Amino acid sequence: MATQNLLALVPTLMMLCLGLMMFGLGLSLTVADFVRLKSHPKAVVLALALQIFILPLVCYLLIVFFNLTPIYAVGLMLLAASPGGISANLYSHLFGGNLAMNISLTAINTVLSIITLPLIANLAIEFFAKTGQVVPLQMSKVVEVIVLILIPVSIGMFARVKAPRFAAVMDKPMKVFSAVLLLTLMGLTLMREWSALQQYFTHLGPAVLVFNIISLLAGFYVSRMVGLDKPMATAISFEIGIHNAALAMYIGMKVLNNPGLALPSAIYSASMLIVAALFGFFVLGRVPQSRVATT
Repeated sequence: MATQNLLALVPTLMMLCLGLMMFGLGLSLTVADFVRLKSHPKAVVLALALQIFILPLVCYLLIVFFNLTPIYAVGLMLLAASPGGISANLYSHLFGGNLAMNISLTAINTVLSIITLPLIANLAIEFFAKTGQVVPLQMSKVVEVIVLILIPVSIGMFARVKAPRFAAVMDKPMKVFSAVLLLTLMGLTLMREWSALQQYFTHLGPAVLVFNIISLLAGFYVSRMVGLDKPMATAISFEIGIHNAALAMYIGMKVLNNPGLALPSAIYSASMLIVAALFGFFVLGRVPQSRVATT
């Protein structure tokens, strides 16, 4: 009974987790992060093009190839449409990426997702879920997503301006707490959907894993092909390769009220940290370090 009550709280805990993550992101942002984007127009355009257009297309092809059911197809598209997560900044820091660009891209991607995520979600629902299994994002739900993203981020940025010492002290603990809470929610989500996971993991798991790998590889090698340096390419690869799975899970479970939609993101959350680390070791060819490029 206690376990059932805890699982019933997953959507509420998800909202708390996402709010804290957005607040923590706000504590690390300044207006300068948005202004800085003007100094690297090629990198910004490439990263946004990959995030908004290429990844959803790749996701669609994987859905067709692996013949995913409508629920999991929409769930995977939600993941593809979600912006980069806070973990992307950490991995970029560890593997020599341009951290300033990561922070800037996370900020702009999060803001743009207010428009792009509901749009892509509704297109996916219209295309894949024609049986009424998924309820489209209504305007009230779109507003809910906007509020959930903008308000915590704005409060965090305001706190950094008005209380910089508080922001500096709380920045790291908030990120650690958010990460622990996200891992807990990941486990609860997997428990809640265990029967579905057992039934569909054989074709859902590989699709999620391949999507993660392609995202990381595309971010790095396409960036290098257009002439960006390795720190910038590293930043873009982690930015588009490590998604905010908490946001995708929250929209699936709470906004669209269908826990099955959260399963691709839950599997992704459980695997992406390992995949990103292996990507750093074997593709970038370096061990984690504390010094990063910031220019």
